[in-house]
Amino acid sequence: MKESIHPKWYPEATVTCACGATWTTGATVPEIRTDVCSNCHPFYTGEMRIVDTEGQVDRFMKRLQARDSIRAEAEARASALTAPETPLSELELDKRIIDVLAEAGIDTAGALVEKLAEGDEALLAIPRFGHKSLIDAKKALRLRGFELPSAELA
Repeated sequence: MKESIHPKWYPEATVTCACGATWTTGATVPEIRTDVCSNCHPFYTGEMRIVDTEGQVDRFMKRLQARDSIRAEAEARASALTAPETPLSELELDKRIIDVLAEAGIDTAGALVEKLAEGDEALLAIPRFGHKSLIDAKKALRLRGFELPSAELA
């Protein structure tokens, strides 16, 4: 064995844990400090405790909260798109179609869906409202996420 290349050996090195437990062991340093030992480690104690020395759990929880808030905002935007009180002007229909429907007393998307529930003929009975206007109105409602009543087969 070569001289002066090996570290000094301390046969009675003291190990101190953050929980207060101490014991002696052999080491190359006279004193060792540790955060977790077999007396306080959750695996050995059966205790549910998160050992977070670098803040990783906190960062994960922040990301989780951010994801939840983003998801809630997206759901709120989606529900705002399909609100029955949405004016027809937000459906991006032709001005002529909006004017014809306004003359018939239909000024919101909810009122238009209710009229569609009565059947296509109810809308086609409105003067100056034809098949193309009906198709455009249904397409605009579907694009916004409204559920249209299914056509009954006779």
